[in-house]
Amino acid sequence: MTRLKDRIVDLIGAVGPIPVSEYMALCLFDPEHGYYTTREPFGAAGDFVTAPEISQMFGELVAVWLYQAWQDAGSPLPVTIAEIGPGRGTLMKDMLRTFQRLDPALTAGASFAMIETSPRLTDIQKQTLAGQDVKPHWHQTIDTLPQQPLFVVGNELFDAVPIRQFIRAGEGWRERVVGLDDNDRLAFFAGAGSVDSALLPADAADAPQGAIAEIAPARTALMSAIAERIARPGGAGLFIDYGYLRPGVGDTLQALRRHDHEDVLANPGEADLTAHVDFAALAAAVLAHGLGVELTMQGEFLLDMGLLERAGSLGAGADAKTRQVISDAVERLAGPAAMGQLFKVLKILPAAKKT
Repeated sequence: MTRLKDRIVDLIGAVGPIPVSEYMALCLFDPEHGYYTTREPFGAAGDFVTAPEISQMFGELVAVWLYQAWQDAGSPLPVTIAEIGPGRGTLMKDMLRTFQRLDPALTAGASFAMIETSPRLTDIQKQTLAGQDVKPHWHQTIDTLPQQPLFVVGNELFDAVPIRQFIRAGEGWRERVVGLDDNDRLAFFAGAGSVDSALLPADAADAPQGAIAEIAPARTALMSAIAERIARPGGAGLFIDYGYLRPGVGDTLQALRRHDHEDVLANPGEADLTAHVDFAALAAAVLAHGLGVELTMQGEFLLDMGLLERAGSLGAGADAKTRQVISDAVERLAGPAAMGQLFKVLKILPAAKKT
């Protein structure tokens, strides 16, 4: 067993079963043995590959969108351009290079921020960005950002925020918990307390016995904080993740390790735990702050931003191998059978502005 698994077993033995949300938080963020506090999960040598690691085109087009949003807002200065959950820093590196080409005055007058809670990932990001002319500032939360217009991006941020799960048991729904079976092994159970079905997706009333439903109050709270921070001084946001546009019953909790799926309970702290994002809930949190929202597919977003044109530019004059690499990246990022439809894009816009 992993060291964290031993601790979780001891914890459950002492206090009883714990909610899925608590189990997920321990696995990902435990200060000593949590996945994001002890590992570098990104890239071919890690457990998964994110869009910025696939191609520079992703970060370039995200930067173009943020730049256009900044222009639409009247090109305010001073301004903060931030990334929340910045991974290895690859996305920010590509964005900084693009901003410098688009408008050196922006890079000279803007404050660039990295919002990261993991000291380990902060060190990796600083190494990635060490050679940049622009020096970002690091923050643990959005609360310490300067009080000025904010243009923020988050890629694969919300999927790692812990969720609550509920299971249909009898006439009602009970919170799904992690406990110990007769052999003291981790297992899922239905908790003792029931839940108001009004909190669950609309199709929960007709769900069969054993069905799983998910809600994510921590995600909603995070998005609400981001929206509030944008609404006060102005700005815009772009959030990209895998998930669904309409909530429904279903178990999306998964563990990813070495680019393959494994049992969620098998290796706490050594596998990435994620769940699909309910974009309707995130959109509602944004709208509650008087801002505008637009939802789209990642493929549609990237193609609208000029993915094919940028790929053609990068491939012009390149050898056949390089052109194939670029073509493969386009397919992975925008193809309907790859990330193009599974990943969604949420744009936070001024209330009167939708693009």
